Amino acid sequence: MEKSTVAIVKGERGHEPVFKALDLVDYKSCLSGYKRALIKVNFITTKTWDEGATTDPMVVEAIIMKLKDLPLEIFVVESDATMTNADKAYVATGMKEMCERNGVKFLNLRYQKDKVKIPIPNGETLGSITVPRIVMESAVISAAKMKTHMATKVTLGMKNMFGLLPDKFKGKFHMNGISKVVVDINTVIKPALTVIDGFVAMEGKGPTDGTPVKMDLIIAGKDVVATDATAARVMGFDPHEISHIRTAAQKGLGNIDNIEIVGSKLEDVKRVFKRSK
Repeated sequence: MEKSTVAIVKGERGHEPVFKALDLVDYKSCLSGYKRALIKVNFITTKTWDEGATTDPMVVEAIIMKLKDLPLEIFVVESDATMTNADKAYVATGMKEMCERNGVKFLNLRYQKDKVKIPIPNGETLGSITVPRIVMESAVISAAKMKTHMATKVTLGMKNMFGLLPDKFKGKFHMNGISKVVVDINTVIKPALTVIDGFVAMEGKGPTDGTPVKMDLIIAGKDVVATDATAARVMGFDPHEISHIRTAAQKGLGNIDNIEIVGSKLEDVKRVFKRSK
């Protein structure tokens, strides 16, 4: 597999670091041929971006501004989680105000009627997943949050894709082993682009009850495995010890080691995050 490029951009919260990261990874090339882009945000809770829990509307707005040059219909998407109503989070996080200001619609995937069943070849634990048809017919941009996670150690671009499943009660997937489920989803739905919001990250009891950490970072790439592996290293983790990242790399879904980092140096931005107990 050829080398993957991942951008690390250090900068105060604003549009510019996101613009720079997207340009460094040549974001236009991975979106060509698509008519629609879904920006998948993390609304696991109604807590706001500054608490390190949900995707920062500033990051999503910068992505939208970049996509406006392209012939794409843009949606911001999420689905309800067991504990969270995505529509309530959409309002509480400030995402609604930002989307309305930019003329972009929000879709709660739970309510999309037209669904397709996707078989998973050589699945880790699932034989298939059922997702809204719009997901399979669009470029998905994983606009993830940089956080620790009690079950998966970290939640970044790959784990964020779990929220594309329209089921409200996601606990049944946790029974299968959440790391395996995350690999299975990313086997059949690969994000075209991953943008990790590290303006304010979360350490400790992630993904909802940890401590905010001001990192002033954006990490972006076309290869979600490489992007997550890089973000994990920034957080002081060895990605080989994170089951879903390691397994995805073993399955050829992306690079865990063969990575060219552009922008800031990893050593200059690394901070060892407190683990999620």
